[in-house]
Amino acid sequence: MSELQPAVPPSPIPGRPAQDPKISVESYEHAHWKPRVNPWLIAMTVALAAFMEVLDTSIANVALPHIAGNLGASENQSTWVLTSYLVSNAIVLPLGGWISNVMGRRNFFVMCITIFTVSSFLCGAAPTLTLLLLFRVLQGAGGGGLQPMAQAIMADSFEPHKRGQAFALYGLVAVLAPSIGPTLGGWITDNYSWRWIFFINIPVGILAFILVTRMVDDPPWIKPDRGLLRNIDYVGLSFLTIAMGGMQIMLDKGEENDWFASDFIRVMAVLFIGGMIGLILWEWTRKQPLMNLKLFRFKNFAICCFLMLLVGGVLNANTVLQPQFMQLLLGYTATTAGLALTAGGLALVVMMPLAGIATGKISARWLAAGGFIMFVITFRYAADVTNLQMSFAEASWLRVVQMLPLPFCFISITNAAYVGMPKRESNQVAGLINFARNIGGSVLIAVTNAQVTNRAMWHQQHLQGAMQSGNLAFQQHTQALSGFLSNTVGAANAHSMALANIYNQLNQQAQMQGYQDVYMELSWMSVGLIALAFLLNKAKPGEGAGAGAMH
Repeated sequence: MSELQPAVPPSPIPGRPAQDPKISVESYEHAHWKPRVNPWLIAMTVALAAFMEVLDTSIANVALPHIAGNLGASENQSTWVLTSYLVSNAIVLPLGGWISNVMGRRNFFVMCITIFTVSSFLCGAAPTLTLLLLFRVLQGAGGGGLQPMAQAIMADSFEPHKRGQAFALYGLVAVLAPSIGPTLGGWITDNYSWRWIFFINIPVGILAFILVTRMVDDPPWIKPDRGLLRNIDYVGLSFLTIAMGGMQIMLDKGEENDWFASDFIRVMAVLFIGGMIGLILWEWTRKQPLMNLKLFRFKNFAICCFLMLLVGGVLNANTVLQPQFMQLLLGYTATTAGLALTAGGLALVVMMPLAGIATGKISARWLAAGGFIMFVITFRYAADVTNLQMSFAEASWLRVVQMLPLPFCFISITNAAYVGMPKRESNQVAGLINFARNIGGSVLIAVTNAQVTNRAMWHQQHLQGAMQSGNLAFQQHTQALSGFLSNTVGAANAHSMALANIYNQLNQQAQMQGYQDVYMELSWMSVGLIALAFLLNKAKPGEGAGAGAMH
């Protein structure tokens, strides 16, 4: 007779086969949880709220002169409308994970939508610049939680092999919104009033509030712990506020104040560096940190954050450099320059879903490397075609070419950031990778703008060497232009007018070459990114959380 086998206890969950009693009911629920509604409906809902927030980071740029004139402020004072929002947004952005642990992710997301919508109305109705700045701080605080929480909700709503397609939708939001923001802002300001760039958020916010409250639920591994409120990390919050405030003000006001020649900018730089060092040292030792920096011990996640910092920088630098070139050197209006970017948005609509599908078939390291190779090619192409005779069609095609690599880089890196990470840390993962993307955007916008100015000055000095009386080509050009102008301004003024005209051409040529140099520098940076992409884990296509990530 055979030995009696110990009885396997019945499954505590209906429909679940009997298993090893060591596997807890909680672990089973975590592994098999699914949202109660179609995840694509959830993705579109949270993407709507994120789109509203990302749009607001750029839509006010072109309206600053109108705001200054209407509220009786100088243009320098009006730039704080942008800075106040960015500082507040940067402080709240990485805190989403901790706040979600306190009140639940869904509740936090709904609260952010509410704050953002109400403060948008208050911004539009503000009678003075002081009140507008106050309401922009509130708006930035509300918006700071929308991007990372939207991404975290998508990550948990989809199975790992389908996340790439969901992140394609999020990527479309993150990339397209900054592109159309200046165009939409310019059109609204020119045809209505600057106040409507804030009022348009109200119906979108109300719709997002209704949809989120009806469709979105927290997964079982997110359990609110209001006891965390009793142990708020005030020191960490202070370091974060000092660091982000110093960084954003330094980057936003640096060029205006001649960078480190200004005592004010040097003070901001010290606050940023000191705040970041203090934040890292303090948060690393906390048992319940505001920002779980120990996640950077996961090599793959750390590499993804660094890559996303640079991808975010490239995205934002691209969005600023091209329309800036068209407005300053080609004479385009803000609206026309924005329209030249529209074709790039259409290219994204096509490429994002394809890149999302590709993440389920090709590993992240190869997709990212392919995207960075495309970056090298597109930046060198941009350096070749950027000239003072560029047509609208050429500018539109350049934008299309620049947008093509972004979906492959953005989606693959975002997806790879969650590989092997504990599910309970999805909020922190989303917060930190979005934090890296925003910092990269702020830094590279400032660096590329400063570099355009520096390279233009270098080329100006170099070209001025040819404006010598002994230079035969210069003499011939001056004489020919003087002869042409003498018919309209008279012989006495023709020579001086000719010199002024030539000097103006020289300045334009120098500035154009400055943009060309920066595009070449970005192409060399992309060469380095190709190598970094191969440091990512050799995860299978579409792979999600690691084996130990369920607990």
